[in-house]
Amino acid sequence: MNTAEITEFTEALGIKEEPFGVYYADEAPQDAIMPKQGILPSVEAEAKRDVDWKSLNENFSCVIGVLWRARKKKVSACFDMDHFGCLGGAFYLGFLKPQLETIAHYVSSGIPNILEGERYLESPEVTRNFFNMIDPQPAPGKYCVMKPLSQFSGKDSPEVVVFFARAEAISGLNQLATFVTNDFEAVMSPFGAGCSSIVTWPLKYRDQGKLKAVVGGWDPSDRKFLKPDELTFSMPTEMFDRMVRRWKESFLTTATWGHVKKRIERSRVAWGEE
Repeated sequence: MNTAEITEFTEALGIKEEPFGVYYADEAPQDAIMPKQGILPSVEAEAKRDVDWKSLNENFSCVIGVLWRARKKKVSACFDMDHFGCLGGAFYLGFLKPQLETIAHYVSSGIPNILEGERYLESPEVTRNFFNMIDPQPAPGKYCVMKPLSQFSGKDSPEVVVFFARAEAISGLNQLATFVTNDFEAVMSPFGAGCSSIVTWPLKYRDQGKLKAVVGGWDPSDRKFLKPDELTFSMPTEMFDRMVRRWKESFLTTATWGHVKKRIERSRVAWGEE
């Protein structure tokens, strides 16, 4: 990827933070931030009541939280079967399948007197249906890596590109997605955890032969790891490449977008970022 062209594109969008790329590999970057080591349980172990829930809770870390640390330090975030952070992340990144029954209760109504539920879905049955439907791909490499685009070399390339931005800048990405695809439904916003929006859903659409971007960051449990009003916008690399090549033909060069960029600057000032 041409770093100069990407920088010119992100500057046109009014986005100062470098986007991250997501890929799978059999080697981890040396500087990568990883969750604590843990033992990934299975449904078989759960059925035998042989899951160390105490250890899992003590080692818990959210994928978006680990990524937040990587964003601040401008380094890689990395996950594998031994460093998965949480069972949701392990499932969505392709290291755990099927998901544990306990998690189906946790995401929904919980277990009376034992486990408080998140109440994001109305029942364990609905949650299991969701897990079966989203059906994450098995991890095609030992590690799932997320790192700034400028750190990619000829040896690796991203499968998904992830932006972090507020609504004004997201509006540019949203409209540009249709401009470069001629698909009036080029942007999706399906239910799921934060990591599903930046990894699972974009890859699922791609593997279905659909060139779709995904707006995420809606999961209340993940909001503390995003800036106020910040969302994620993820897309397969093919769509991103089209955007970088063709944005100068689009509305991003018009006076209308110039007015939006002024709003983006005012937003930065309001949040103390300038």
